[in-house]
Amino acid sequence: MLIESRRRAYLTAMQVVTWLPRTELPFAAPSRPELLEAPEPPDIAPAVTTPVARTVAEPPTPPVERPKIEVPRPSAAARAPAKPAEEAQEPPVPVRVAPVPPPRFSLQLLRAGRCLLLVELPTGEPFQSRDPAYLLLKDMLRAAGLPDSPQIVGEPVRWPLLSRGTMDQGPEAARDFVQGFVSARLEDAPCVCLWLIGLPAVKFAGEADAEAFNRELQVKGLGSAWALPGLELLMETPQRKAEVWQAMRRLMARWKESNE
Repeated sequence: MLIESRRRAYLTAMQVVTWLPRTELPFAAPSRPELLEAPEPPDIAPAVTTPVARTVAEPPTPPVERPKIEVPRPSAAARAPAKPAEEAQEPPVPVRVAPVPPPRFSLQLLRAGRCLLLVELPTGEPFQSRDPAYLLLKDMLRAAGLPDSPQIVGEPVRWPLLSRGTMDQGPEAARDFVQGFVSARLEDAPCVCLWLIGLPAVKFAGEADAEAFNRELQVKGLGSAWALPGLELLMETPQRKAEVWQAMRRLMARWKESNE
């Protein structure tokens, strides 16, 4: 839609002096009345023969230069065919996920009466007779009415298994290995309750976390298990021992009946 000033500029460039629109134009100036009146036909006068007079030739009138109108032309980028959306969309950059470092822990399996104990080794080395953690474990067994000299079952389970190599040693592999190790010992001699002492034992054998401490768990393939805080944690926070004792009283009847 043209405004009046631009419309007049285009008409002047085309050397149009008088024009009438067929319909009313928006934003146009009002028409002059004299342009709307139809002109009367001129009278035709008889031809009169007059002697031809010599006239001095006048120099030709130079043509009027027309103003140049710049017409916008499409650029090369606009003339190029548009790429399909699938080609224009760049492929997503793959996100590299940092590998999860393998967990590190040491567990020792012990047998006391009809109970198996999977205990976190605080130092990573087997228990010594005078270790404070081992003395605390003996006190817990006496309070539970079990033999206070547990038997060692197999070598300690240390994870990761290898210091190098491409073998998967992540959390899932550690869980499968620990559960397989304990399950094999249960086939040799079943137990009425599996004690899981320490967060690594609870996590990789019982598939639980610290929220499960002092609770009884039902683990597929391992049966009934009891989740306990680690021996080192019990020594650092003695108030946890009362919670362990209360949970022990609820479960004590199970292994006592089996001993009678």
